[in-house]
Amino acid sequence: MLGSKRQVMYNETSNTQLDKLVEHHAPLVKRIAHHLLARLPSHVTVDDLYQSGMIGLLDAIKRYDGSKGASFETYASIRIRGAMVDEVRKGEWAPRSVHRNGRKIQEAIRTLEHRTGKDANDREVAQELGIDLQDYYAMLQDSMATRLYSLNELESTEDSSDFGSQPSHPDPSPLDHLQAGVFQAHLANAIEHLSERERLVISLYYDEELNLKEIGEVLGVSESRVSQIHSQAAHRLRARLEDWL
Repeated sequence: MLGSKRQVMYNETSNTQLDKLVEHHAPLVKRIAHHLLARLPSHVTVDDLYQSGMIGLLDAIKRYDGSKGASFETYASIRIRGAMVDEVRKGEWAPRSVHRNGRKIQEAIRTLEHRTGKDANDREVAQELGIDLQDYYAMLQDSMATRLYSLNELESTEDSSDFGSQPSHPDPSPLDHLQAGVFQAHLANAIEHLSERERLVISLYYDEELNLKEIGEVLGVSESRVSQIHSQAAHRLRARLEDWL
């Protein structure tokens, strides 16, 4: 009954109620916009993100179903972030070489970890790629600047079935729910087996929503080093979850 009332509240709104809901949740859009901005190329502005995020908020108000068990804030955050990322993707400028290098990094990590049975460190990955350490860091930096939302893409795989974040599949089947749950377990396990520093960066970035500069202050390292750690962690997760992706 509570879920039904909540659904009616968000789905059957008058113009006045809609204005109040939008005004109430506007700070959520701003917070997500500023958090994402720290991860994205310099040509992206907070106003761009905010405008697309407001569209995501309106979509969330329209689509929210309280019977699914998620709070509106949780559901709206997913829709808002997704709308912002979609907008950024439309203007993605990265050359093919950046994406190609990202795939090379993932393949090198996968090969090394299968061969040694342990986490591949920076120097080992660079050696596997046949480049020096500084060139490897430059590859990570380029990858981070264009695909900082790579882990969000992984998360969208697990969220899509629960919250309907993929418009092409509005009515997920029981198999979709099962696969989402299994993927979530694999993702959680992959994150758990990251190095302690990578796991901490992922936690501070996605759970605590700190930006790169703030994480650097926590760890006592530079912002660029945090960027490298995050990028390598994302590549490592994608390498380990290749069969799912």
